[in-house]
Amino acid sequence: MPIPGHIDPVPIPRPQALRNDKLVDLVGLPIGEIRALLAHAGLDERQARLRAKQIWHQIYNRGAISFEAMSDIAKPQRAWFAERFVIGRPEVVVEQVSTDGTRKWLLKTPDGHDFEMVFIPDADRGTLCVSSQVGCTLNCSFCFTGTMRLVRNLTAGEIVGQVMLARDSLGEWPSLPEGRMLSNIVMMGMGEPLYNFDNVRDALKIVMDGDGLGLSRRRITLSTSGVVPMMARAGEEIGVNLAVSLHAVTKEVRDEIVPLNRKYGIEQLLEACAAYPGANNARRITFEYVMLKDRNDSDDDARELVRLLRKYKLPAKVNLIPFNPWPGAAYECSSDERIRRFSEIVFDGGISAPVRRPRGRDIMAACGQLKSAAQKKSRSELDRIAADRQAEIEAAS
Repeated sequence: MPIPGHIDPVPIPRPQALRNDKLVDLVGLPIGEIRALLAHAGLDERQARLRAKQIWHQIYNRGAISFEAMSDIAKPQRAWFAERFVIGRPEVVVEQVSTDGTRKWLLKTPDGHDFEMVFIPDADRGTLCVSSQVGCTLNCSFCFTGTMRLVRNLTAGEIVGQVMLARDSLGEWPSLPEGRMLSNIVMMGMGEPLYNFDNVRDALKIVMDGDGLGLSRRRITLSTSGVVPMMARAGEEIGVNLAVSLHAVTKEVRDEIVPLNRKYGIEQLLEACAAYPGANNARRITFEYVMLKDRNDSDDDARELVRLLRKYKLPAKVNLIPFNPWPGAAYECSSDERIRRFSEIVFDGGISAPVRRPRGRDIMAACGQLKSAAQKKSRSELDRIAADRQAEIEAAS
């Protein structure tokens, strides 16, 4: 049975989107690749190694957005770099701030596609919800993003760029290991991270690099709807905390609300969770469970959830998420009393089950509410848009 959605079952590397100005964006590239690019552009090996190290430090520790700001590089050489390379950021289309302090950005890629990211401040932490794709392929019926088609994967640079843009907005340069507002990252924005594995892995390596953005892997969580074949690889090659969008405990209901379940069923998913590298009582797997009135919120559902997690001896925490409404949604949120009762049953079963307080609902920034205006275009439409942009560039030059 094919995976629901509009993407191949196995992640396939796609060519990186080209910039109209033909400059090479250095954000998201490993330092060794930057060094190779500088050497290919004409620097000798010693100079390429030195300049790559300086540029890397300026980008990820100082937050430089141009070569002109790099005072440790001579002015003539800064101009030489600027003719060939760029330090990119996603373009901000709109920034909104909720009454509870949550921030949402509508961002645009260099080739004109929109996507969103969200920052959630708390008293003891600040969490950035990062997108991995423009749109999504999984069509989860409770999720607003799932009503979009997949437009394309975000590049490693566009993923890292979200973190850097948030730091720009929060005034958190130069990069400091402690005392910053942006303390945690969750790959829970638009898209399924494990269907963009290579770019997500490469981006998070830079985020976790002690000479890069320097965020501990303990403060990063990757969320998946259950792409079982990629889960072990994620644990081995990325090694961050795992969150699983479970949302139901029976095949019938999960097939409806998380169609990927038709490909990788609940039992298969939980087996992969039990085998996830590094999972233990100190690093529990988080199971996300959206509370949908009369669909998945009964006492029997709660008891079955406990039974399943115990069966696989999973070091687990369950996040109960009140359903966040969006235009045209076919579901209602469970009542406060029903959610409280569900939580009590899971807690009584020896598993932590806090209720996640909705944040950013008034600006459609809460869990399951992200959706941009981006739409998948045909190959001919993309070719026509590219030709029009090229004509504009040539006319302006």
